[in-house]
Amino acid sequence: MAVTEIFNVENVKVGDLELNDNLFAVPVNPHIIHEIVRMQRAARRAGTACTKTRTEVRGGGKKPWKQKGTGRARSGTRTSPLWRGGGVVFGPKPRDYSFKLPKKVKKLGLRMALSSRFGDKLLLVLDNFKIEEIKTKKFIGVMNALKIDNALIVIPERDDHLERSSRNVQGFKVIPTAGLNVYDILLHKHIVLLQPCIGQLEERLLS
Repeated sequence: MAVTEIFNVENVKVGDLELNDNLFAVPVNPHIIHEIVRMQRAARRAGTACTKTRTEVRGGGKKPWKQKGTGRARSGTRTSPLWRGGGVVFGPKPRDYSFKLPKKVKKLGLRMALSSRFGDKLLLVLDNFKIEEIKTKKFIGVMNALKIDNALIVIPERDDHLERSSRNVQGFKVIPTAGLNVYDILLHKHIVLLQPCIGQLEERLLS
């Protein structure tokens, strides 16, 4: 098993922790990571783009001019796609872009993302991280002590004080263990895990 150090918010080592190799030492397959990120981004698309076809454009009931004798090209309706203000051919319509991947693949991808950050020595384990009041200055002080300028901070459960203290600081995001995902991991340089999160991740990803 791999071993990592545990630190406190003052960046002082307080102990060591054994990590499960099935969670933090998984060989990384870039294709699986790519597919999961593609799935997450596709699910976030609004899919509300909409154009009108020639049957949906208002008007067009009357023939613009007679068929023959004018010297102009024949025309049957002003809603023709050839006309300015006419319908759109094969234009976008509201649709759902999301698609699904097997649960096993999603779990494997998350284990790979964690393993990648651990292998690059960009994963930090803290024993605790509590802020008694909503204070951005205190949050920045802790990050400066840890010498981290961009990180995804994973906590065991929702913490309103910590989340609101960090939300105005660029490059940081606080997320509960249940919401941890591949896209957010790749979007941030470091991962800061609170010690109780390790057990939660093992239960979630290895069961």
